[in-house]
Formats: sequence, structure tokens, C-alpha cells
Amino acid sequence: MLQKSLSLPTDNITYDLEDSVAPAQKVSARTDLLAFLSSIPPNNPPTTTATTSSSGGSFGRAAQNRPELAIRINAQPEALDDLCALLPSLPPNLISTLVLPKVDSASDLLTITQAIAHYTPHVTTSPPFKILALIESAKALTNIDSICTAAPPGALDGLIFAAEDFARDMGITRTRGLSEFLYARSKVVTAVRAYELSSAIDLVCTEYKGEEGQRALEEECKGGKGLGFNGKQCIHPSQVEMVKRAFGPGEEEVEWAMKVVVGDEKAQKEGRGAWSLEGKMIDRPVVRKAEGVVEWAGRCGVDVEKVRERWRGLEPG
Repeated sequence: MLQKSLSLPTDNITYDLEDSVAPAQKVSARTDLLAFLSSIPPNNPPTTTATTSSSGGSFGRAAQNRPELAIRINAQPEALDDLCALLPSLPPNLISTLVLPKVDSASDLLTITQAIAHYTPHVTTSPPFKILALIESAKALTNIDSICTAAPPGALDGLIFAAEDFARDMGITRTRGLSEFLYARSKVVTAVRAYELSSAIDLVCTEYKGEEGQRALEEECKGGKGLGFNGKQCIHPSQVEMVKRAFGPGEEEVEWAMKVVVGDEKAQKEGRGAWSLEGKMIDRPVVRKAEGVVEWAGRCGVDVEKVRERWRGLEPG
């Protein structure tokens, strides 16, 4: 199963040491995961992918030919046991992201970032890992501003909304329409935007079997994207393609981005730092966004070379 995960057409694969593992199996799960990660050939590392976001923000590090790999560790105090067992022995440039559950306060996040630094003196990149924090309680939602500013610069990459634990904490029942989560989801997305984080990852769709499961997933994807989320958690391979389509860029956005990329390539050859497209000025920030959209589109299955061919005759204004 672990080996098969590497072939999934997704942006990120997270190996879960928390809820998916029985308490009595925690130690052996760490050992098994470390053995698997150590078996991956070092000359074929996983990719750093663009998260499904219109800003084209990055979601991790490493070379580009596999999904980004992440580990979801346990909540405290077991989190420190995970870090102690895993971080000193992880193969280099393999795991780019750590997913932290039950981050209820700034101190929860700060403790983990300090432990990461302690166990990775051999890692030269700073920060050594990107962090995704799970927001899954009323306390976490109340403290979300301080959580977003607690980690060292660049360490906190995004937030994940965890609906099931949030519902349990609030004493509410999840419904098909998800209206009971509207405030919490909106606050998570707003915090991600306000603090310029890369990833706002929406709740899991617990239905995944048959046509009804696909309909439920499609509804949730549309709702999540409408709120501003740029990605969604998947719990089954059958959910991946739907999520990629739903959160991927639209046709018009891809066409615009490719026009900018093609035009800028020609403008650069002419030594021009700024130019115009359809009456609008194009400068480096616009180009960087367009490049991110094109990369993002390619990862979502769009034939970007075919789109490029359509605009190869475009000349910068």
C-alpha cells in the first residue's frame, strides 16, 4: 500500500501516524514508515508541487517527478516521540511537510517548531520543513491569529480544517449541506489569506463510494472553492481526480496565463522588463502568477503544450 501511494496523481501524499494508527501500534508504525521512506531511491526524490491555488504558491521542497510527501504526526505529547524517532533518520530531501494535528494555541505550534529545530541540526534549509496545522476545535479557531504568527518565518505553510473533530468539540452534527461549518471554514480561509499562507485545505468528504459519493464530493468541492479554499483532503484514491478538476484553474485562466508566459519569453529576449497585453501592463509579479497558473494547470492534467501552441504567435505589446 505504501509503495502504491507514490503513483497516485495527487499534489501531496500524507502518511498518517495519528488517527489511522491504533495506540498499541504507534511505535511499529513509525518504524515501518521510516523503513519505507528509506527504501525510496535517493536519485528519484518526490516533487515539490504547486498547491492548487490561483496564486501558484509552493507547497514544500525537492525535485519534480512525484507527489510531495508529508507526515502527519501525533498530537502532543506523542508528537515529540514521533519527531525524536523520525527526524534524525529521515532520508534527505524526501519529506517536505509535517502535518500537525490539534494545534489549539500558539504554544502548541511553537513547541513543535522548536523540537524540529532541535532534531534537525544537520538540515541546511531553513525552515527544515513546511508545516500544515490542523484547526479542529473551538479553541483553535479562537486562537487562529496567534497560531498563524507563532512559527518562525516561512515555517507555517497553511491551515487544514478538520470537520469531524471540530464537530465533536462543538457538540454538533455534520450535515450534507455543511452549513454548521460555514463560520469556521470562512475563518480558516480568511486567516490563510490575511497571513499570506500558501494553503487553505478544506474538510474531508466522508462519502466516496459510487455515484452518490461522487456527487457529494463535487458539491463539497464547489462549496469549498467558493469559500476560498485552494485544496481538499482526500481519503480515497477515487476522490483525487474530482478534487484536482474542481480546484484546478479554469480554461480562461489557463489561456490568460499562457499568453502572459509566451509574451514574456519574447519580451525578455528583447530586454523588456515590462510590456502590455490587451491594454494591461505586464510586470514581474503578473508573470510569476501566470507561471504558477501554468504549472498548476499542468499538474491538474491540462495539456499546457497544446495551449502554448495556440499562442506561439503572440507578440508582446
